[in-house]
Formats: sequence, C-alpha cells, structure tokens
Amino acid sequence: MPILDQKNKEMTERYERFVAGSPHRALTQDLQWAHVKDDWGNAQVYVERDGEIAAAMSLLIKKVPGGFSLLYAPRGPVCDLNDKELLAELLAEADKVARQHKAFALKFDPEVRYSEELEKQLSGMGFKVRNREEEKEALIQPRLNMILYFDDCDEESIMMKFSKKCRNIIRGAVKKGVTVSWGDDDRYLEDFYRIYRTMAERNEITTRSIDYFKKMREAFGKNLRIYIAEHEGDQLAAGLTINYSGKLYYLYAGSTNEKRNLNPNHLMNYEMIKWGISEGAEQYDFGGVFELSPKDGLYLFKKSFCDKDGHTEYIGEVDKVYKPFLYSMFVHVVPKLQKLKKKLRN
Repeated sequence: MPILDQKNKEMTERYERFVAGSPHRALTQDLQWAHVKDDWGNAQVYVERDGEIAAAMSLLIKKVPGGFSLLYAPRGPVCDLNDKELLAELLAEADKVARQHKAFALKFDPEVRYSEELEKQLSGMGFKVRNREEEKEALIQPRLNMILYFDDCDEESIMMKFSKKCRNIIRGAVKKGVTVSWGDDDRYLEDFYRIYRTMAERNEITTRSIDYFKKMREAFGKNLRIYIAEHEGDQLAAGLTINYSGKLYYLYAGSTNEKRNLNPNHLMNYEMIKWGISEGAEQYDFGGVFELSPKDGLYLFKKSFCDKDGHTEYIGEVDKVYKPFLYSMFVHVVPKLQKLKKKLRN
C-alpha cells in the first residue's frame, strides 16, 4: 500500500529506515517531524521498486476555510528529483491524499541546489516553480542556506573554513572564561526556553511554546542536544541542535542581554560543530538567510563560519496545483494581506 499505514509497525520501520538512510534525507521529512507538527494532519506516501522503497514523501496537511486543504512536504521529497519517472510515480500517490483532503495544492521545497536545468525539468512536468523572482515573504522557508561541510575535517582543521575574525572570536571567548555545556533534561530545556524567549522579546518576534520543544525532544531523543554558554555563573546563550543521520541542524537559539561582548554564540556553535565531527556527521546546517547583505547581522554571523563554503541556494518551492483559483488566492492575495497586517502592527 503506497500510502503508509502508521499502525503497521513493520512497514513504518521500513519507511523510517529508508528516509533516514537516503542521500536525499531531510530532518523535516522524518516521520517523527510530522508528530512534532501535530497541529497539522499528516500522511506519508512512497514508491517501491523490486520490493524496496525507492522514494518517499511525508506530507503535512493544513486545513483552510471552505473544507479545503494545503499539502506541504517540508524539504521533501526523499528521492532523486532528476529521476522524472520516479518523481511522477511518487506524486501520483500523493494525488490520492490530495483527493481525500480536497487539497488545492501540494507544495514541496527540497534540500536540492538550484539549477536552470532542474527548474526547466520541473516546469516541464507541470509544476509551478517559485524561487528567484519571489519576495522573501512569499516563501515558507528561505532558499539561501548557510551550510558548513565537514569534508573529513577534524575539530582543529574545520576552523580553517571559518573567517579569521571568527576564529579569533572563538579563541577570545575561551580566554575570557566562557564555558559551554550540554544536556537534554528538563533543566536544560527550561533554561534554553527562558533565553530563547529573551531573544524573541528583544527582537520582537513570535515564539514557539515550551511544549513544542518537549515534543521535539521526545521525537528525536539522544540525537537532540541543548547547549548553554555561561560566564562566571551567568547564562549568556543557548541553542538546540539535532543530528539527523549525519546532518546537523542548528534549529533554535537565543541569547540574553548580558555580556554580549563576550560572543558566546560563536563558541557555542563551535562546540556543536565539534559534536557533529565526533559523530562522523557530514555537515552543519546553520539555517536560512533571506538576503546576502553585509548589513544583516544574522547573515554575517553565519557567514563567518561558512567563509570558505559560502551559501547554498536551493531550488525553491515546487507546487502541484489542483484548484487554480484557490491556489492563486493563496500565492498572491494572502501574502499581501499578511504584509499589510505587519505594516499596520508596526
């Protein structure tokens, strides 16, 4: 049955092994991620060849007014997008889910580098491909990611990929007495959440609930770590990272308003990177940036670690449209209303 029956333990385990072991894997395509996002519905589809799973896609299902829904496969699907036949077969299985939930569109945004050839191929298959021409607010996730590739480096040689300034900042933080520890118990989680909330209030951004992070910890267990940077008893920064089968994701972080001149986030990220290297991981994903601007502090921070590797540009959002009118409303009207609401709030 190409729609996964989550009550079938044997099939579910096969599915999870395939996703985690695939070169096209992504954290947000793991079945456990769908359980974290339990305010959405979910379904998983797959294709078998010669008795083995060859492609898979985990779909989040968001209900919208009128009884319709949007299907979204975050960073999916888990397959080679250049294999047109396999991709078409997988999407045909997703069509069955779309009919069940009256979907107006299916959206996916894979961790696949942009190329004109791939964009032409996807467009030729009837998909709407949205990338370079779109405003940053129009896309669910940033297309530009800052990824540090380990390339068989050890914890010393990896620093040669950082900018000189970044290396000096890390060494300076150590000399000034900044220390970093990690854990996954309630104390670490609560301290992380307090620091994360402090950062959000300072930058006037919305936050997740602490229950969201508890669900994430329950889902990914020992592969999730919370790091906290301190100085002379003062907690200065905290971050949450997950090692997903050799891909480390720097997911959430924050800093307090104290001793920010000590640059605790630099040392904290270096400790996370060292963990990844010790685990034999392939890369450390700092997450996205919306623009490569020297005026953007977040970009400059991430760039300091990815000085040699630079940014990674993904293909963008790929949409399969089932109901053109509703899709047009979602793509063109809703973002404008959200932008207007944001201006009014400001």
